Amino acid sequence: MASTSAGNAAPVVEPHSSVLSWDRARATARDAGEALPAETRPLDGALSQTALSHALAAPLIARTDLPSFDTSAMDGWAVSGPGPWRLTGGEVLAGDTPSPLAAGEAVGIATGAPLPPGATSVLRHEHGRVDGERLADLVGGRSDGQDVRPRGRECSQGEVLLPAGTTVTPAVLGMAAAAGYDRLEVHRRPSAELLVLGDELLSSGPPRDGRVRDALSPMLVPWLQGCADVVGCRRLPDELDALREAISASTADVVITTGSTAAGPVDHLHTALAELGARLLVDSVAVRPGHPMLLAELPSGGRLVGLPGNPLAAVAGVVTLAMPLLDRLGGRAEAENRTARAGDLLPHPGSTRLVPVLVRDGVAQPLPFGGPAMLRGLALADGLAALPPSEGPLPEGGVEVLPLPWSRG
Repeated sequence: MASTSAGNAAPVVEPHSSVLSWDRARATARDAGEALPAETRPLDGALSQTALSHALAAPLIARTDLPSFDTSAMDGWAVSGPGPWRLTGGEVLAGDTPSPLAAGEAVGIATGAPLPPGATSVLRHEHGRVDGERLADLVGGRSDGQDVRPRGRECSQGEVLLPAGTTVTPAVLGMAAAAGYDRLEVHRRPSAELLVLGDELLSSGPPRDGRVRDALSPMLVPWLQGCADVVGCRRLPDELDALREAISASTADVVITTGSTAAGPVDHLHTALAELGARLLVDSVAVRPGHPMLLAELPSGGRLVGLPGNPLAAVAGVVTLAMPLLDRLGGRAEAENRTARAGDLLPHPGSTRLVPVLVRDGVAQPLPFGGPAMLRGLALADGLAALPPSEGPLPEGGVEVLPLPWSRG
């Protein structure tokens, strides 16, 4: 909500609240929107590459038993009763409709082939010996159902395989196909536009003449593409008019800005939001690095996430405000982050501290070069450890570790 002071002074945004705790800021971001409408997409091609982060808008329910018939788990022979057996000749392959077996009979069978009616188990090739038309068991101790995948072992028809909100991955597509689906009902992915602010930014070459490279565009665009359709990435000068017009003209569900969140001489974001009539939901968070981040509701109905300009501080803003909001808009279930023992990590007494860490054998160890303007530690990290505010030791049960899109820990 905007207010105007006397004279020609620029309007200012009324703060929504005081500095929020990190946990409350994340919850506020997730509650700042509703899941976008559902749409139906075909499995083949529609959910590939940039669309892998769609979320299921409805539970995935098995349309058949899986397997839908008893199948052989091994190459060998389908046998009926105890051995030895008489071979009937031929072999049952996947896709065949086999003839029944009588007691004491056996027939060759391939992995995945349907079990003939009357068969009681499968004898593996390495466990059998053929002598003419006779098949003997070299191992013995055979039980009914041995090396058979029984019908419905994985699921029964009507069973919920995956809940709504599950992120659609290649494995989910395979599960859906196996369960009989040709199309999936998923939430529309949110759209996002990135506005990178700063007269000092270079788009190529090494830093020079007091200017620095834009490190955020190359990092944030592919990061955001994992959960949103990035409809634009623009560099803007440190000018109020340019910033206000860019925000006003954006049609994205979420506008994400970098820099201009503090109160410096060229930090125009608060003023631009005030002039547009935006309402602040988050205005600064008790987190290090990245505390001058913000979240605003735009008059258009969209949202704006303001990230600090320093690289690691901007990443803190992404995991605190941008990702929870985009996950909610995309209908994704809230992720469960892993925990790790704290190792040599040290907390901050007044704020949550986000630290790039390596996780080895359940222990999170801090990486060097973890300052707000640094990315070297982040480039090697398995995740960001979220250290709760504390003047004493960290919890014995471990600390939360937020995954990074590229982490392999």
